[in-house]
Amino acid sequence: MIYADNAATTRMSETAIQTMTSLMNENWGNPSSLYVHGQKAKEALEKAREEIASVIGANAREILFTSGGSEADNQIILSAAGLGEKNGKKHIISSAFEHHAVLHTLKKLEREGFEITLLDVHENGIVDPSQVEDAIRDDTCLVTIMYANNEIGTIQPIRKIGEICRRKHVLFHTDAVQAIGHIPVDVAADNIDLLSASAHKFHGPKGVGFLYAKKGIRLQSLIEGGAQERGLRAGTENVPGIAAMAAALKEAQEGMETAAAHQKKMRDKLIEGLKQIPHCALNGDAARRLPGNVNFCFEGIEGESLLLLLDDKGICASSGSACTSGSLDPSHVLLAIGRVHDVAHGSLRLSIGETITEEEADYIIRSVREVVEYLRGFSPIWRDLMSGKKEFIL
Repeated sequence: MIYADNAATTRMSETAIQTMTSLMNENWGNPSSLYVHGQKAKEALEKAREEIASVIGANAREILFTSGGSEADNQIILSAAGLGEKNGKKHIISSAFEHHAVLHTLKKLEREGFEITLLDVHENGIVDPSQVEDAIRDDTCLVTIMYANNEIGTIQPIRKIGEICRRKHVLFHTDAVQAIGHIPVDVAADNIDLLSASAHKFHGPKGVGFLYAKKGIRLQSLIEGGAQERGLRAGTENVPGIAAMAAALKEAQEGMETAAAHQKKMRDKLIEGLKQIPHCALNGDAARRLPGNVNFCFEGIEGESLLLLLDDKGICASSGSACTSGSLDPSHVLLAIGRVHDVAHGSLRLSIGETITEEEADYIIRSVREVVEYLRGFSPIWRDLMSGKKEFIL
């Protein structure tokens, strides 16, 4: 099997697994308990907080543990909206191709009287900082732009957007779920006030994540019932999962340069090979993208059929976000960058890991070519395109 869906989830690293099982077996006490067994768990919890903070250039007290990126996005956006409302500011800026954890939360706020501006995204999948600056108003309380897109992998000019927000005295949040552990992220240098992350995207366990909130920003609690996480998230902390997340992130940070160099080489090999297929297009900027992300549209086929046939060949891939895999609608990300419905339906996302080999990349290219040709062979849409009844778009 060739696993090429790391944007959906990554395999836990051995370091993370060992850290997690060790705590499950040895330090399984409740970190809120005063006796020694509980305090050992508390020590592991705070050590993890410090390790995570050090990776992103934050202070340990600015890190709050969550169940993952979606919870972190919700808590941050609702908190910023609450702060804005208290000051008579009910305008929020985001982009049209954010993760649904952001977009659905913004839709909720819109129903509650907030005004939401969703910036258009250019064909290259990059948000223009000047558009952010032009959209900021006196009543803007938050700008939320993802660090790297979860489908097409494009890396946004976060540092510049953050600088604009800092100058305009507007809170800036970035959903960094796809970026953390894969590219350098520094909350101070990048002018980030609020950040979301999820462990299972960088070889940690599922069901655990963290958020960063700059000192002085007061968060609202989504879960009431206890004093954990300084009263901001009730419930006994998942200490083994949190420690495993910290271990995975530290390991990812230490190996980032080597891993990224290899992934970029294999990514570019895949892009060059798949570009040779007639009537296809790479989605997003070719260079300003995550090291392991490749996303194509192939005209005249359905992405679901492509994925199933690739699975038969032992290749795990996707057509977009794992959070919307049950939907028959085309990707909102691809529509946002200008792909028409018929073309967006024929998409393929390959998100490769650091262990992919040259031979595996060659096999993926060969397999995708064979499957696309096979599917086009009995596609009525492809027949219409070839006969001239319809015009090619790609």
